[in-house]
Amino acid sequence: MRLFLLSLVLILAACSEQEPAQQSIAETANVDATEIQSETVVTETARLNDWFDEQYAEQLDFSPQTKTRLGDKSDYDSLNDYSVAGSDEQLAWRRQSVAAMIADFDYGLLNEDGKLSYDMWSYSLDRAEAAVPFRQHGYIFGRGGPHASLPNFLINYHRVDDASDIEAYLSRLGELDRVFAQLLDRARSASRAGIRQPAFAYDFAMTEIDRVTSGVPFNTNDSSPNSPIWTDIQGKIEALVASDLISSDQAQEYIAQAQEILAGEVMSSYREILAWLEQDKAFASETSQGVWALPDGENYYNYRLAQMTTLAFTADEIHEIGLAEVERLHRSMEEIMKAVDFEGTLQDFFVFMREDDRFYFPNTDEGREDYLDLNNEYLDAITLKLPDYFGRLPKAELEVRRVESFREQAGAAQHYASGTPDGSRPGVFYSHMSDMSTLPIFQLEDVAYHEGSPGHHMQISIQQELTGVPRFRTQYRTTAYTEGWGLYAEWLSKEMGAFEDPYSDFGRLSGELWRAIRLVVDTGIHAQQWGEERAVQYFIDNSAQAEGAIRSEIQRYITGPGQATAYKIGMMKFQELRVNAETALADNFDIRAFHDVVLGAGALPMLLLESRVDRWIEEVQSGLN
Repeated sequence: MRLFLLSLVLILAACSEQEPAQQSIAETANVDATEIQSETVVTETARLNDWFDEQYAEQLDFSPQTKTRLGDKSDYDSLNDYSVAGSDEQLAWRRQSVAAMIADFDYGLLNEDGKLSYDMWSYSLDRAEAAVPFRQHGYIFGRGGPHASLPNFLINYHRVDDASDIEAYLSRLGELDRVFAQLLDRARSASRAGIRQPAFAYDFAMTEIDRVTSGVPFNTNDSSPNSPIWTDIQGKIEALVASDLISSDQAQEYIAQAQEILAGEVMSSYREILAWLEQDKAFASETSQGVWALPDGENYYNYRLAQMTTLAFTADEIHEIGLAEVERLHRSMEEIMKAVDFEGTLQDFFVFMREDDRFYFPNTDEGREDYLDLNNEYLDAITLKLPDYFGRLPKAELEVRRVESFREQAGAAQHYASGTPDGSRPGVFYSHMSDMSTLPIFQLEDVAYHEGSPGHHMQISIQQELTGVPRFRTQYRTTAYTEGWGLYAEWLSKEMGAFEDPYSDFGRLSGELWRAIRLVVDTGIHAQQWGEERAVQYFIDNSAQAEGAIRSEIQRYITGPGQATAYKIGMMKFQELRVNAETALADNFDIRAFHDVVLGAGALPMLLLESRVDRWIEEVQSGLN
């Protein structure tokens, strides 16, 4: 028995000595496996990122104009291919690219950011495929169409640093007739299919063409001023002479070439477009109908809502959200009305804010300069507060400017144009200032934050400055994200201490109300068959916006269905994600970290943004355990 017990003790001792060794071997094996898995994920994600950069370089080859906007001077002498065949070629390339990605990369071996890039690349193809049935539905030669946007592109984006750049400029001038012919073919085809914009949009386009082509060299009367593009060409050539980069004789040769191209083939193309607009207008509706009246109009509008919001809302749902938000914002406005001791109804207060001279700068050059100066004051002040709310801050500069005369529209929306990723061209916040009665001072502060910081300039600049992600993600745009962030930024600025003046705070609420009204009138026009005047009257009855601005806005919604819904829907999604994060994290919620998460991956479709925020919440919670 004693021998048996001794043997048992020795066996147990041996087992106890072996178990740690065996456990150590198992643990080591597990660690090694984890490290191998981690290395595989890093390798596969890096390989995918490199592939994306190669693919994006190929994609940019389809658009010399996008390259120019990004500060890339390759294909600097060319404009885009706007033909149907060109669109087909791009779509075929997208299909091939996504098919290659699926075949060559293992989604399960990617890290979360790699999966996000993969999903975004696939989503881009889905968007392109969804657009195919509605290629003819977009109004080409409407307000702000290529007849105005292409001269604007040459003036504001084609930088001239040496003689080769001015030669590229001249080459692009020589391409305008080709581009206009391609676009006119598409417009004619759409018209034959029964797809025409309302009559007012034809008039708008013809007026824009007149502004572009008024003056030298299109009109050579002695009393004619220089046209905008002629002023630009001369200024850029004179700058080369002043820098001793070209001689005066070379300058005269370039001037002569530009004059010949513009007065010849470019003017001929504009005349052809004008003739077609005048002819086709006879078949257009005078009653400003929504897209419900177009062939397959209902499906087209549903497609537009999905593209703009990146969410699955119906037109009726968006309409009801808008009505509820209008009612809520009216209650908040009544509180401000009481705070400033105004006696009367909210509608009376709207009239007071709309018509009282104290809320407008004079319609003079001095008034316009004062308007720009006040914008800069507000932006300078809010910039000092940004580090308390954001870890990531933009490096790019911001300028506030008046829109160029040839594309200025009384009452049109102010807007932002992004700079280049390398900072060589600043971001620009543009205002239409031909009629100062459409630019109320009480809304100035709110618009500045939307277009500047912490709005579009900050978001887009941060996106363009991202590192460690595929390049396409630094330029990817979705309307709901970009415009939703702009509206969220207005709301956030209140939290940051802005809008100390109650009238400016009313302007903030007016800005949000304006976007809520858009939900009502856009769906009203395109899904519920509202006429233009009904939409205008609803806007007037429910806001303090100037009537001129309202009429311009309503016409914008008529010709750009669905786009106006993205602002409020996007903002509400940002607010929802923030509430979710605050609720889940409670005292551990960090506003700077939250903003870095939502800005740190670029302009995502809203459901992909929601997934990103949910993962961040889980990571923070796991770090607390």
